[in-house]
Amino acid sequence: MIFQCPGSGKFKQPYPEAIVCSACGQEAEIWSDEIKTVCFSCGAIISKNIKQGCFMWCKYAKECIGKDLYDKHIGDMKF
Repeated sequence: MIFQCPGSGKFKQPYPEAIVCSACGQEAEIWSDEIKTVCFSCGAIISKNIKQGCFMWCKYAKECIGKDLYDKHIGDMKF
């Protein structure tokens, strides 16, 4: 049996979430595997409140979610 980290689901099978734009107050869509998105109403960049996730500290994160997703997610955290 192959172990799968329960925290990797939002990266491997992302789902849409609602987020409120801090610039215009309109609701926008952001995917579970994204940290930031663009508000289609006003064009502002909206970012999620980031909580420490397992990908930030787990030594197997690159193997678990894949190098490309790992690099993208870590890169998106640098504003």
